[in-house]
Amino acid sequence: MGFRLGTRGSALALTQSTTVAKDLAAASNTGYEMIKVKTEGDVTTGPLSQLGGTGVFAAALRLSLLQGGCDVAVHSLKDLPTTQPEGLVIAATPVRADVRDALCARDGLTLATLPLGASVGTGSPRRSAQLRAARPDLVIVDIRGNVGTRLGRVAGSPAQADDGGVGRTAQGDLDAVVLAAAGLERLGLAEHITEYLDPAIMLPAPGQGSLAVEVRSAGAGNAAVDAALEELDDAATRLAVTAERALLARLEAGCAAPIGALGRIQQGTLTLDSVACAPDGSDTMRRSAATRELTVQGAARLGIALAEQLLSEGAAELAGL
Repeated sequence: MGFRLGTRGSALALTQSTTVAKDLAAASNTGYEMIKVKTEGDVTTGPLSQLGGTGVFAAALRLSLLQGGCDVAVHSLKDLPTTQPEGLVIAATPVRADVRDALCARDGLTLATLPLGASVGTGSPRRSAQLRAARPDLVIVDIRGNVGTRLGRVAGSPAQADDGGVGRTAQGDLDAVVLAAAGLERLGLAEHITEYLDPAIMLPAPGQGSLAVEVRSAGAGNAAVDAALEELDDAATRLAVTAERALLARLEAGCAAPIGALGRIQQGTLTLDSVACAPDGSDTMRRSAATRELTVQGAARLGIALAEQLLSEGAAELAGL
């Protein structure tokens, strides 16, 4: 007996989910069926920050999983709310891809060389705030759409395939857009990147570059698939994203908040960097903490402790949490 893998229908989601499905099928020696699920975020227009937070890309997929419409679901981890629904578990966090944000600009421009008053598109308050902090002169334009749609907003960009998502508007009207490097690389579109933005300038979203493979609490319904999920889970990735998401949860922040976090393990130490920004980029608060307790519990404690420090120093007021 094979397994049914639930996924969103965008090109990026299908690329990510197919990679996971093939890995699970090979490791478990079973077949699979892809189940496409349309989520609220795929059909609702308007700014993402006003659509109810990260859950707009996850709720329908999770409901399908709970109701038995699929056995395994694949999410971009940064799209998942930090509260885990009863009856579901994240069974695997595969090896993380590039965590960085990427600038895709006309004429090979970088963040430093964009002209005064250049227009940059993003739908992320976190990216907007950090862009404004680095370059207060930029005009930030709120945009929606799948990767191809957003790339098509860049002046001089070749026409991009539109895979049916919302947000299709004017094309070629912006100087640049900012997207996750991981998504561009997974879709074979890295040639559009004119600069990888260093985390020292732009900290990524908690969980960025990581996938979450979710199943019902009782498992995928196939012992071989459950064993394959254990094999697919990457310990270093799980510890890093656990710390990041614990910080986000304690701050009670979601995708509408200008909060960035990045966990990294080096030489037996888990370090967590964080940033809280004023939405207009006029002020930022960067703080870091570290632990040598390399367990899921230790990672969670690190995230909570750093969040407590941020809160004690006024992060909630600064970021409008």
